[in-house]
Amino acid sequence: MRLVSWNVNGLRACVNKGFHDYFRQVGADIFCIQETKLQEGQIRMDIGEDYEGYWNYAEKKGYSGTAVWTRVKPLSVRYGIEEDREPEGRILTLEFEAFYLVTVYTPNAKRDLSRLDYRLEWEDRFRDYLVSLDALKPVVVCGDLNVAHQEIDIKNAKSNRGNSGFTDQEREKMTRLLGSGFVDTFRHLYPERTDVYSWWSNMPGVRERNVGWRIDYFLASARLTPAITDASVDCDIRGSDHCPVVLDLAVHG
Repeated sequence: MRLVSWNVNGLRACVNKGFHDYFRQVGADIFCIQETKLQEGQIRMDIGEDYEGYWNYAEKKGYSGTAVWTRVKPLSVRYGIEEDREPEGRILTLEFEAFYLVTVYTPNAKRDLSRLDYRLEWEDRFRDYLVSLDALKPVVVCGDLNVAHQEIDIKNAKSNRGNSGFTDQEREKMTRLLGSGFVDTFRHLYPERTDVYSWWSNMPGVRERNVGWRIDYFLASARLTPAITDASVDCDIRGSDHCPVVLDLAVHG
């Protein structure tokens, strides 16, 4: 089973930059996106009859939002944490026979860290939610987690320490989440691979010089690790300031 996750940073813009070409090329069984930045009825997607789509829209127009297309019909779908429909549309949970899939757009602490306290409280609630799911069946978590966990996951670690997305507090929350029974699938397979990033600033030349951050992930319950056949980052795919990340699992939905 192939799973793909991509922060499209505005789906309407990404569609005009080759989204459908990549969608057809990658051959995902489940395709998740974050930052759709639209409301219901604002876009028409040419995805194909093989897929069912599920959307969690933010109440604020042009902001946040998540979506999933899947070839495998889910047993259930949740919008937000548990049954709470969060106003920012950040979480979608699809239950399949073999696992729960959670796609998430984690809140940004903001450049001035004005939202850091909220972010840290949100992280605790999200971790508790994942642990509660994991008690029932394995979990796959994907999306923009808005944190570079280790120094290897960011180009300029020293100069960025303390900045939004690389504060000690945010990194510690990621460490705690992984310590609760989850693995970073990419690092599980490639613990020492350097210069692999999923987000680049829009400043001129930054992406060309690969001055990036790895903040988009596939995490999985530790007991799923024997089923991980590959985890990759499609760094060459444009269309957003993020690129897609891919997980191949030897499981059936």
